[in-house]
Amino acid sequence: MYHQNIKKQLAYFALALLLFTTLSNCKNKKESQTSVPKPIAQIEAPEGMVWVAQKTFLQGAKDTDQYAMPREKPAHMVTVDGFFIDATEVTNKQFKAFVEATDYITIAEREIDWEEMKKELPPNTPKPHDSILQPGSLIFNKDVNAVVNMENYGQWWTWKTGANWRHPEGPESTIEGKDNFPVVHVAYQDAIAYCEWANRRLPTEAEWESAAQGTNANSIFTWGDNPAVLDANANTWQGVFPTKNDSKDGFEFISPVKSYPANSIGLYDMAGNVWEITNDFFNVNYYKELDSSQPIVNPKGAEKHFNPNNPYQVEHVMKGGSFLCHASYCASFRISAKMGVSMDSGSDHMGFRTVATPDMLKSEE
Repeated sequence: MYHQNIKKQLAYFALALLLFTTLSNCKNKKESQTSVPKPIAQIEAPEGMVWVAQKTFLQGAKDTDQYAMPREKPAHMVTVDGFFIDATEVTNKQFKAFVEATDYITIAEREIDWEEMKKELPPNTPKPHDSILQPGSLIFNKDVNAVVNMENYGQWWTWKTGANWRHPEGPESTIEGKDNFPVVHVAYQDAIAYCEWANRRLPTEAEWESAAQGTNANSIFTWGDNPAVLDANANTWQGVFPTKNDSKDGFEFISPVKSYPANSIGLYDMAGNVWEITNDFFNVNYYKELDSSQPIVNPKGAEKHFNPNNPYQVEHVMKGGSFLCHASYCASFRISAKMGVSMDSGSDHMGFRTVATPDMLKSEE
């Protein structure tokens, strides 16, 4: 499901949507926060974070993964130093604390600057009426009864004026009572602002995969290689996408963090629930251009973005899939799965989690 094309596609379907903030275009087995290698044992794990030990593992699509996409290939060995990562996706409660401390305004809440927006649209795209150019974000259309063409993403996405992290389904909705849900409708730029306030950073794609592997080094899923236990381990779509969700996993749409079992090192929702933004540029050719003759140490991703299906926007990699992922259309609940999202794009099924390194934590002392 090429969500990275959504903004471009919907701009062509109906300029009324103009999704300027859309998704243009799923050693102990229970290693705890305190099981920190000796070299940094003096650094206590920050509250809510888990230590991911240094390891060498296979990044990218595994040979037995029937859903692997070309952009996930070829798989290659990487070595990633140890780091701390949030046990869960950043929650509404955590993001609210950041906003209250800084008065930060997310992209989905800001007035729209047409001159800036049209730079990321095809040339000569006409300006829509001012009544359309209002702050908002992209939400999943829960009233879809049938689809004509699965390539027409506009059938199950709706541009909602007034949708943002405070009002995830539109201006009449609220996050009251949802402190422990992942914050959504945040774009890459919003996540970076949060990280700067919290003295954290976004993970690289390699770090994210290292964390998702847990104590493993070559698994397809964050729990192992058995697809039959997906519903018990991740918040994803069951039934017929996008018209009928059987909710066999207990949740029809987004779920509170920690609603599903943690992986082998204590990380929750590394598959499903909401997509997670990383710091790497999205480049469909990146893996093909690597020198994989020996393990790559602490890779930082592609030097520049490249997505032929969405050439006008700078995109970053997002990982993990969401509550909308289904094997029939988007099997992105696999560790190697990835999609691109533009820097100013958010939706109701994308969030983030942060990382910290020992050096970062020492600077806090």
